[in-house]
Amino acid sequence: MVSLLILAAAAATVVILLLVVRLWAVIRPLHVVSRESLTPLIVAGSGGHTTEILRLVGSLSGAYSPRHYVIADSDEMSAKKIESFEHARTKRDSPPEHCLHRIPRSREVRQSWLSSVFTTLHSMWFSFPLVYHLKPDLVLCNGPGTCVPICVSALLLGILGIKKVIIVYVESICRVETLSLSGKILFHLSDYFIVQWPALKEKYPKSVYLGRIV
Repeated sequence: MVSLLILAAAAATVVILLLVVRLWAVIRPLHVVSRESLTPLIVAGSGGHTTEILRLVGSLSGAYSPRHYVIADSDEMSAKKIESFEHARTKRDSPPEHCLHRIPRSREVRQSWLSSVFTTLHSMWFSFPLVYHLKPDLVLCNGPGTCVPICVSALLLGILGIKKVIIVYVESICRVETLSLSGKILFHLSDYFIVQWPALKEKYPKSVYLGRIV
């Protein structure tokens, strides 16, 4: 009985060590290799999140294509903004360079923490198959609750050895001295965490401060 317990403990230790090594391999600093094109998965959200992320996408070159957007299934306003933005960007008679995807909303405004756990898990159920199917090169987000299950799914893709997905998180311009809830969750999981105010850079030295970018 004792020997079985020892073997079980040893096996569990090995599994944990392998998971730690794998996780370190996924979240360690990257050496970016130049490529002709990159496929981004862009997370948009209600309120000003979509406006800010589209300003950022507007500054990207055509090499970031095709562009995949993901929004909450009830967010019709963001859908209209994205379609309007892409219609203006895409040249007439050009092939489509974007696609819009929907997942269940992760968290409603003022939703309780306890119920948010269940709605986020429900959103994860749809997020991982989407990320697995798309296998984007990078995830670009700026704070809506929808980005949490998407980023976790992207991280899992790397942990499982399927593909390393770069996670770029840009904190909203509205966040001057404190991070958003999504920012606090994803600060240690993102490959590049960008803030737009010097006060946040002082509080979070590992973040990247580039001034106002949206």
